[in-house]
Amino acid sequence: MSLDWTSDFDIFDERYVEDPAGVWSELREHCPIARTERRGPTFMPVRYDDIAAIAHDVTHFSSRDIGVITPGREHGPITTTLLEAPPITSDPPLHTWARRLLLPAFSPGAIDKMTPITRQIADELIDRFAAGSTADAAVDYAQHIPARVIAHMLGIPPEDEDTFTGWAVQILQEGFLDFTKAADATREVIGYFRARLAERRDVPPDARPDDLMTLLIEAEIDGEPLTERHLIGSCFLLLIAGIDTTWSSIGASLWHLAAKPGDQARLRAEPELLPTAVEEFLRFYSPVTMARVVTEDTEVGGCPMRTGDKVLMTFPAANRDPEIFERPDEFVIDRARNRHLAFGSGIHRCLGSNLARMELQVALEAWLSRVPPFELADPDAVTWNGGQVRGPRRVPVRWGAWPG
Repeated sequence: MSLDWTSDFDIFDERYVEDPAGVWSELREHCPIARTERRGPTFMPVRYDDIAAIAHDVTHFSSRDIGVITPGREHGPITTTLLEAPPITSDPPLHTWARRLLLPAFSPGAIDKMTPITRQIADELIDRFAAGSTADAAVDYAQHIPARVIAHMLGIPPEDEDTFTGWAVQILQEGFLDFTKAADATREVIGYFRARLAERRDVPPDARPDDLMTLLIEAEIDGEPLTERHLIGSCFLLLIAGIDTTWSSIGASLWHLAAKPGDQARLRAEPELLPTAVEEFLRFYSPVTMARVVTEDTEVGGCPMRTGDKVLMTFPAANRDPEIFERPDEFVIDRARNRHLAFGSGIHRCLGSNLARMELQVALEAWLSRVPPFELADPDAVTWNGGQVRGPRRVPVRWGAWPG
């Protein structure tokens, strides 16, 4: 069925999942803020300046509902939710102190301490397939790294990794089209963290490990401990949000290197380019689209928006805007000027950006140092997921012996 992307867009349409950049390019020319009535009035801006302006306007746009689809919204306002996930689902003033509480754990210094642990995780994964000649860069490698890293940071058992990944898939990949599945997984996450937090409280304060769960249960606001709802919501955010997003970035980067042998060869020959290449991977394959709710009638780019409307924060589209980026639809491995919005903008800019950058860089360093030149084993077998988070879910690759 043919869609009118200006007035009836669908981000779950197969064509959008496979080639969203083509849709964004068309919209910029004809309707840079598209609108749809599917599942309730929703706007989709595609220009960098419009998206950045909305991200910084906390007066007219709320983060209380960041999902690209709200279950049942087309039937009326939603008055209850299973949980909140501060700071990402909160507005000032709650957002201000909820974010400030977590910032030290994600500072550059704190993330530097996680770098050798991340490299160890990457090496352990590569050990499983290095002796062979094939692997799935997404299934065998990319999806495991962020789950294991954040489990270490939270202080929860790494052997529960498959459960964590399953929740991420049910909530962020399958859940927007199957709300029952998402709700069931969310309830399981709530139950899991309620039990883990209770266990941690039973540990004497001087014997508690230095991790994120301890940080949260010992935190106070105005002399009072955080509520159970806040504690569980923050744990939920730290676990679920960090898995699928970074998994997608690592998988997309390895897919690119497998499909573009010239870029792979240059990165191997010039490893000092890796930090710059990481920024270009983040720009070109930005995985995350967030949402905002209009709280007061307003206007953006000449487009009127009404209270209760939803706006999709298409950060990946902003990163392809020709007004901001030269040759925006071309991957430039040594791009020097790169003001991308892969981590968002404004007060809700991704808390874990330092962590995600580190994980992506370490994952690529480890792979390139231990896996010979590789290529896609079957380009038709590569699959992508779209919606809230876009990224490859299967990336079968193969390689031969090391050259020389």
